[in-house]
Amino acid sequence: MSDKDSKTWTLRALTDIWTGDADGKPDRLITTGLLGSIRWWFEVLVRGLGGRACDPTSDVRCPDSHVKDPTKPGHHCVVCELFGCTGWARKFRFEVLDKSGLTRISQIKKDDIFQLRFTELRPIQPEEWALLDLTLRLIADYGAIGGKMTAKNTDCGLIRLEQDDLVQAQSRRAQLEHYVHSSHWRRLKDHGFVWASLSNLWFVAGRFLNAGQFDAVLTIDEWVKGRRGVSKKVLSFKEPEERRRTFGFVKPGTVEFDAIKKRLQEKAWSGLEAEFRRGEQILEELLRAAGVES
Repeated sequence: MSDKDSKTWTLRALTDIWTGDADGKPDRLITTGLLGSIRWWFEVLVRGLGGRACDPTSDVRCPDSHVKDPTKPGHHCVVCELFGCTGWARKFRFEVLDKSGLTRISQIKKDDIFQLRFTELRPIQPEEWALLDLTLRLIADYGAIGGKMTAKNTDCGLIRLEQDDLVQAQSRRAQLEHYVHSSHWRRLKDHGFVWASLSNLWFVAGRFLNAGQFDAVLTIDEWVKGRRGVSKKVLSFKEPEERRRTFGFVKPGTVEFDAIKKRLQEKAWSGLEAEFRRGEQILEELLRAAGVES
């Protein structure tokens, strides 16, 4: 297999990354946990570009029970096209390597350099490579990765992109939107998980919420607060200081951007204005930084 059949992203861990094993211990790197987190953010990006993505943990996950042939329109969503689902195998082999290119087995710790390598098992379209690159940039610049974002009161999951194999300037936003909108993909109805969209993401750079502020912000709505077994819709990271961030999601009709911003101003940061970035603004910044033309 030639070099062009695989793509590698080199990253630096700015905090420990938690994946956990079957016993919930973080000492070993569980690559499926890392890949699951990447897929989740890929879904967020696809929905933000106007596409539809299933939730693979829900009852409405792909494939569509009414379409038996995986090559036929409507069998699976655009995310499952790349990441796979029942009856449709993942299109790549996923490896986590150390900085020397050897397979990583132990937990990724703060300041470690590591590589994510995706090797084609079946042809991957240019749009899929572009979306994957944007997903990793989204995680690095606006999100976090892994199974837990805090462990023993320590932030986890922040990374920085050091190098990638792609030249994104060949991509256009309209091209990516057209791809995720294709009539070939399964057209899911709106379900409870569609809030997980880049359109609903908000982000504040350089600020974090202390415990009291965090609790005060969460009480804006039960949906934001979450319940047992369901994640909170606000995350805040204090360390490292140069990558400090707070981000979360809104749910149109339940909690809007302006309500979250006002809550942050009242309970945490009275001077918050330009630092509060939302949906479309984040998407435009992400595309511009990746060299994707509007």
